[in-house]
Amino acid sequence: MSFYIEDLKVINVEGGDVMHGLKSSDRSFTNFGELYFSWIEPKRIKAWKKHKSMTMNLIVPHGLVKFVIFSENKPYEFHEVIIGNTSEVNNYKRLIIEPNSWFGFQGISVSNSLVANLADIEHDPSEVERVAVSSVNYNW
Repeated sequence: MSFYIEDLKVINVEGGDVMHGLKSSDRSFTNFGELYFSWIEPKRIKAWKKHKSMTMNLIVPHGLVKFVIFSENKPYEFHEVIIGNTSEVNNYKRLIIEPNSWFGFQGISVSNSLVANLADIEHDPSEVERVAVSSVNYNW
């Protein structure tokens, strides 16, 4: 299992802030495959999946999301990471999850949260494994 978190810069600009996402000079940048967005509703859980090839660069520009990451080798060693940006909480970071790490996430804001994934490869259904949320002993 391999993951890490990088700080992201927010530049205060009159009329609305500029929020950095990923630059080709960042250490986590390997390649561009695709960028996609996923809404997560409050208290909803999207879990569990593992990409065999994809490195994900996950950013939550709106709302708060709890990510839970674990390895098959240590199935009950969970790592929790909360990232996001609300008027009450500013934890604007990028979570990088490398291939072969199981993960899931939950919306923890009072309204919908937006998750952006800047992936290093295009989506390929054959490179992702999924299991039901109930198949992993984790108390959300």
